[in-house]
Amino acid sequence: MKRLLWTGLVVSAAILVGACSHDSSPTGTDPPVATPVTGPQAVNLGTAGNYVILAKSAISTTGATSVVGDLGLSPASASFITGFALSAPPTTFSLSSLVTGSIWADDYDAPTPTSLTTAVLDMQTAYTDAAGRTLPDFTELGAGDISGLTLVPGLYKWGTGVSCNTGVTLAGGADDIWIFQIAQDLTVGNGAILTLSGGAQAGNVFWQVAGTTTLGTTVSFKGIILCQTLIALNTGATVTGRLLAQTAVTLGATAVINP
Repeated sequence: MKRLLWTGLVVSAAILVGACSHDSSPTGTDPPVATPVTGPQAVNLGTAGNYVILAKSAISTTGATSVVGDLGLSPASASFITGFALSAPPTTFSLSSLVTGSIWADDYDAPTPTSLTTAVLDMQTAYTDAAGRTLPDFTELGAGDISGLTLVPGLYKWGTGVSCNTGVTLAGGADDIWIFQIAQDLTVGNGAILTLSGGAQAGNVFWQVAGTTTLGTTVSFKGIILCQTLIALNTGATVTGRLLAQTAVTLGATAVINP
């Protein structure tokens, strides 16, 4: 188990790769050296990864929301997708001026219901995978308050909720993985910014939340949220990632962008 010195101290780690060996080829160039992935193995989303928002009971929005990517709802019907002014009549999918992508619901024409059932099962499997990872690198970091910290790739575990009231930085390479296991709620305060540095990618960040997820106004958030209950975004919040909820997703003049 790693110990952290924190409160104003950056959590950091560097993985150094051995020096390149000399290439005796006529070009005289050194061969590339692969950089190993740090952190745990990525969570496999299966077909749930086809959606930027996927929920089981409802997806709703108010105000000037913008979504880049597909939406899916199952087993609830399209009547529980509200605020998007869906195109009519739907076939296997519908459209909305708020969505750059397609919207799929369980009561649309085949094969949409079957595809959505599979996606929801994949979402639940991904949640169980993320929640079941063992041997965390960090436990109970900051007593659940990660505000102002810089976090290296790894598996993080809390038996409580997690809050971020100012901002947090994830520092690592393009292939590095973060998994956050949160036993209660995830709450991100108004104006908080999650920053990716060193080439870190939003698609490699997984937030497994057993309670509700609430993002405050004008929050800038990155990563894939696997939430067992509600995901709620307040006015002006922006997410680069995916919102995968086992109940509902509510948006309020927000932006969600496919990672």
